[in-house]
Amino acid sequence: MLLLFALPASMNATSAGPDAGTNGVPGESTCVVCHGGGAAGTGNVTVTFPGGLTYTPGVKQTITVTVTDPATTMKSWGFQLTARQSTNTKNQAGTFVPGTDQNTKLICINQSLTNQSLAGCPSSFYPLLYVDQTTTGLQAGTTGSAKWSFTWVPPTADMGNVTIYVGGVAANNDGLQTGDHSYTKSYTLTYVAPVLKPAITPGGVVNGASYQPGIASGSWFTIRGTNLTYNSTRTWGSGDFVKGALPTQLDGVSVTVNGKSAYVEYISDSQINALAPSDAGIGSASVVVTVNGVASSPINTILLGTSPAFFLWGDKYAVATRQDYSYIGPTTLFAGSTTPAKPGDVVILWGTGFGATTPAIPAGVQVTDAAYLTNAPIVTVGGVQAQVVGAALAPGSAGLYQIAIKVPTAVSDGDLEVIAMADGVPSPTGVYITVQK
Repeated sequence: MLLLFALPASMNATSAGPDAGTNGVPGESTCVVCHGGGAAGTGNVTVTFPGGLTYTPGVKQTITVTVTDPATTMKSWGFQLTARQSTNTKNQAGTFVPGTDQNTKLICINQSLTNQSLAGCPSSFYPLLYVDQTTTGLQAGTTGSAKWSFTWVPPTADMGNVTIYVGGVAANNDGLQTGDHSYTKSYTLTYVAPVLKPAITPGGVVNGASYQPGIASGSWFTIRGTNLTYNSTRTWGSGDFVKGALPTQLDGVSVTVNGKSAYVEYISDSQINALAPSDAGIGSASVVVTVNGVASSPINTILLGTSPAFFLWGDKYAVATRQDYSYIGPTTLFAGSTTPAKPGDVVILWGTGFGATTPAIPAGVQVTDAAYLTNAPIVTVGGVQAQVVGAALAPGSAGLYQIAIKVPTAVSDGDLEVIAMADGVPSPTGVYITVQK
């Protein structure tokens, strides 16, 4: 805050600014004290915030203080500003960085309002910080108004509303403590959650069952990354469907494949499960995740016509059921719920990416009636070809294939590898069902 150049020697040390704490914070002082009861003129002091009256933790703002006074006798200018937690004005809210033009500087006091030099303000001391003008920042000889710009770094966490207190002075520069005009104002800034850019992990777009690279039209795929949602983890529910159509976004999260909307089933900060849109193309595909209007950088993956894979229980066993939907697997897989298949049993294997059906079912709608694979897959169990009883998209679902096979009678007991060949493309190896005579 401005003090006049002709003050006594004991006060000349503050000629480019007053003691800290003279900008109208409740319980502190105002610039009237250092300007001999300076009257309120017809001008004002204002603060401009580039993002409006909000703050995001840790996101810097370059703010500008303007003191305006139409009196032609006002030829020297000053200000002082601080930021406090609105619910407790003894709590400093963030820090300041003076402007590069040398017109502003920092000063501080401790919470008992004892003056400290800036060098004596370690972070462990929790000082109250103020920014005001330097000697050059007085802009002596200027009439009408003066401005100062500097950086405010908000607190790194949500501390509720923050109040900015500012005091301004328009001085007549006559060497006396009379005839100056003083102004104060405060602004309340509200917290805005940080908007983090979503990022897809390189190689993080994979088949939703096998977790192998590449995705197939109308089939499930998984995206791994960071900041893929904002404070939301959930699976789609009945309220997300409109006239039977699958949702293309959940809580502001959407996905595109080559610019076409995918159908979002599950979202979390690090993973998204989605159904790929219908696309007859084969080759490179660009995948983008958008969260609350903020898009990730595109990640390229492979778009395949067919990419057969069985869903897994754990990292080894195919999701397999009998016709009554009882679970097939070793008895230890889900104690009391799983039993091995027997040779000759009909086993239903559940997967995705098995290709076109008749009738064709476009992605984005639930299957109401069985749509059989146009080309039935070839399935082997333990290296022995199994009879395929039926292969179709499962009614009441989307992108979920059920492949019904009869376990060959010639196979041995144990965990047997199961592989499906769809349109000449094999499902991944290392997937098993358990057989016991």
